[in-house]
Amino acid sequence: MVKLVNAERAKAGCGALSIDDKLMTAAQRHSQDQADHQNMSHTGSDGSDPGDRIDRVDYAWRTYGENVAWNQRTPAAVMDAWMNSDGHRANILNCAFTEIGVGVARSNGPYWTQVFAAPR
Repeated sequence: MVKLVNAERAKAGCGALSIDDKLMTAAQRHSQDQADHQNMSHTGSDGSDPGDRIDRVDYAWRTYGENVAWNQRTPAAVMDAWMNSDGHRANILNCAFTEIGVGVARSNGPYWTQVFAAPR
């Protein structure tokens, strides 16, 4: 997934994103929460938003973004869907982001999360 993101960013002239373990945790927890509740949303089952979830893993962010998706079977399929959606594409190609976390959880189809950020 990260290779696919970075390939798209390179085409747009953005730097490659590096994987951050804290963002990976935030993304995986949100994917699992979505799968557990079978609800694709940027709002967690506890009412949290992406910033709340990033704060919970003690990531000191300057800026962040989040992409979520449901039911695409492969990383290539979900990336294709995101790249054909203006808001999701904007997150992927936002040159201000420098780090990424990715999560996927399976329950009634895969639930995907990408968390993008730049540290303070």
